[in-house]
Amino acid sequence: MPTTAPSPKLSAAFEQGGAPLSDATASDSALRRFLFGLPGVDAVGLEARAASLGTRSIKTTAKAYAIDLAISMIDLTTLEGADTPGKVRALAAKAVNPDPTDRTTPRTAAVCVYPDMAATAAASLAGSGVKVASVATAFPAGRAALDVKLADVRDAVAAGADEIDMVIDRGAFLSGRFLKVYEEILAVKAECGSARLKVIFETGELSTYDNIRRASWIGMLAGADFIKTSTGKVATNATPANTLLMLEAVRDFRAATGVQIGVKPAGGIRTTKDAVKFLVLVNETAGEDWLDPHWFRFGASSLLNDLLMQRQKLSTGRYSGPDYVTVD
Repeated sequence: MPTTAPSPKLSAAFEQGGAPLSDATASDSALRRFLFGLPGVDAVGLEARAASLGTRSIKTTAKAYAIDLAISMIDLTTLEGADTPGKVRALAAKAVNPDPTDRTTPRTAAVCVYPDMAATAAASLAGSGVKVASVATAFPAGRAALDVKLADVRDAVAAGADEIDMVIDRGAFLSGRFLKVYEEILAVKAECGSARLKVIFETGELSTYDNIRRASWIGMLAGADFIKTSTGKVATNATPANTLLMLEAVRDFRAATGVQIGVKPAGGIRTTKDAVKFLVLVNETAGEDWLDPHWFRFGASSLLNDLLMQRQKLSTGRYSGPDYVTVD
């Protein structure tokens, strides 16, 4: 169970002037009042708590469980200009069978690719249970007209994407056009159909923790299935502190609405030690309900290799070394 409870200060934000939470997006002014009515973030306290939880250690059977859970939560990702169908097929094979010498190794949650590679990923993963995730909406910058972004989403869904990872318009957000950001997420959500929507904030560009909290609420109010830290394409990506803040947001949103939203930290999570720190954050902040690939993901490419090496170390008592795993 989480050790931090929903903030009582949020009640004021949920009821702006007697208006229910559902009215928060009725107008630009209503949304602005709601967002600026959210409690301010204590940056020192947030970072101290994230650092404190990061010192927790787990051993033996608990560590083995954490490693397998982390593997099952990975969106195994390739988002490079040099991506080829062969590379995507190889990545899909690795997602389905991460360790060919040990068939008890869990599959990853998804393979994440650009829209033009979604069909290749879908064909390679058919019947495996591994999802196809596709970035869209002019990823990573998001600098395109809305009709172009929506066409990007339609193409990805038509090609077989089960999940869409969209980027918000950070320029609109930072200039205070919050309703524009909200309405764009709504429009993308409508194009997703049955595909789940992950909304990427690019937290490294939002400047403040208060902005990350506000972006989280915009995404959740607009119907995001996941809120995601970053694209992995900027200097500052997922951190324990910004992920902790987003976990608090989804916890508080469920307390207010009954609706559960997932969280996906992405970029910079490379080692088993990193992954375990994030799983501790999940358990101690949002709770056990989020310790499931349906509600928590890691956006990563190199993390899987380290998890596999640590997994073999637990089973054999020795490290296999980097030659044991494939280079993605």
